[in-house]
Amino acid sequence: MNVLLVGNPNVGKSVVFNRLTGAHVITSNYAGTTVEFTEGRMRIPHEGGEPEKANVIDVPGTYTLDPTSSAEEVAVGFVDNMADGDVVVNVVDATNLERSLNLTFQLIERRKRMIVTLNLWDETKHTGIDINVAGLERILGVPCVPTVATTGMGIKKLVERLPEARVPTYASAESDRWRRIGDVIDKVQKMGHRHHTLLERLGDASVRPITGVLIAILILAGSFEVIRLLGEGLIGYVFEPFFESVWGPYVAMPLSRWLGGSGFLHTILVGRLVDGEIDFGESFGLLTTGLQVPFGAVLPYVLSFYLVLSVLEDTGYLPRLAVLMDGIMHHLGLHGMGVIPVLLGFGCNVPGALAARIMESRKERFIASTLMAIAVPCMAQTAMIIGLAGAYGARALVPIFGTLLVVALILGRIMKRFVTGESPEILIDIPPYRIPYIRGLAKKLGMRIVWYLREAVPWVLAGVFIVNILDTLRVIEFIGWLSSPVVSGVLGLPQDAVGGLIVGFLRKDVAVGMLAPLHMSLRQIIVACVVLTMYFPCVATFVVMVKELGVKDMLKSAAVMVTSAITVGGLLNLTLWALLG
Repeated sequence: MNVLLVGNPNVGKSVVFNRLTGAHVITSNYAGTTVEFTEGRMRIPHEGGEPEKANVIDVPGTYTLDPTSSAEEVAVGFVDNMADGDVVVNVVDATNLERSLNLTFQLIERRKRMIVTLNLWDETKHTGIDINVAGLERILGVPCVPTVATTGMGIKKLVERLPEARVPTYASAESDRWRRIGDVIDKVQKMGHRHHTLLERLGDASVRPITGVLIAILILAGSFEVIRLLGEGLIGYVFEPFFESVWGPYVAMPLSRWLGGSGFLHTILVGRLVDGEIDFGESFGLLTTGLQVPFGAVLPYVLSFYLVLSVLEDTGYLPRLAVLMDGIMHHLGLHGMGVIPVLLGFGCNVPGALAARIMESRKERFIASTLMAIAVPCMAQTAMIIGLAGAYGARALVPIFGTLLVVALILGRIMKRFVTGESPEILIDIPPYRIPYIRGLAKKLGMRIVWYLREAVPWVLAGVFIVNILDTLRVIEFIGWLSSPVVSGVLGLPQDAVGGLIVGFLRKDVAVGMLAPLHMSLRQIIVACVVLTMYFPCVATFVVMVKELGVKDMLKSAAVMVTSAITVGGLLNLTLWALLG
């Protein structure tokens, strides 16, 4: 038996799912799409008999069964493919019953066996809404259960009444759906007078142009500081000591000695030794750099970013940020939710590339991934850029980050015009501000980390393996020789900068560090930092983008990266030469 949780976005569907299923859940992609759904198990009690095992599916949120996006198409697919014994749990926002009943009535028209849960029941009391549950149940002809999923109120009653789920007796003709919804609201709902709460006033201020921007700056600045402190703390106190003091001396080096310190297999597994020792930034073996990159360098920022992202989601701020940014993002061929891959990219480009799948169309996913890879330096690279160019202060940092911003705006407009496909409008509900449900937040964070380990790590290892083979065959050395006229001629960089740019494909932060001993001028530092950010993503991001976009679109994206990096770098070199000499 399948239990499908169906409802609008932001009605607490995922929290209901967490209450029903406990800890053991899996996240999967719907066949043929990048749209995810979550699946878990529960037991349904039966009077006088053994509990029945059921499969619970958290269906992607949808406002309608007449789909307008890939997520809504997946939701409709689940509903239309229900077996006879399956049940729909229609999760309704009790504070916005009229809007929620539009989907309820569409489920009724599909004649599906169902039960309605009136979630956010506690907020109806705070907002002066009074709903006659018994009256609504009589009209619809299906069980209706008030719940507060964050506290667990009503969940036990919902589980007990699941066997009562039935095909609705209420008859709706599609052409007069909204009139009938209005009739139902008149009969079962009463509104009382009340004043706005402080959180409601804050919620309104969060989407206004002036106050919303100020709030966004404060929240994002605070979020990045938390991410930086947590990410750096995990690296400095957990992962770096583990690799340097445990994995290197007790696993990697003994293996290196056993393999004789050199040879093809040693190069693949351990990599190159630097002064007779393993250097996790440069050795580049599968069991050294191949593990240190996804676990020691990327995972700490993935964990801290997903923690902050989950808090922003569960408090209700993220939809407000998306609405606030919608106008700006449309100039780039995206809607407001496109800000999420960008935000994630500032922590680490890998989760940024993974997050691009939230965009509905292929065009939007391509633009979001490409812009993120070109114009968004990860936190580790940003720190190295500041370390390299910080001595010049604003004279260096403003041109570097200002150029990246201008490139993102111009390149976004160009891709919006020339990349084929659709850019749908944003369809998003703005929930009230809420205190996050800690257990649900922890479960969501755990699921995302498992998802990262399952989706990204194997691809990173594959990328390290391929690069190692290319390096062994001296293909990378040949590419460096081939590109040296461009690097020293068009970009005006020292000949030795070629090595740093090549290493940039492996590790951007290490590459920036390799440029430091070259004693470059201010002009060269600015050009080098901009080009290094733009010309190609690191290997971890590259392999994830191949998986997400496909080989064909990734080749197109790579062409955009390389072309724009050389063009912008060349123009920047000429401009700075005229200004600085």
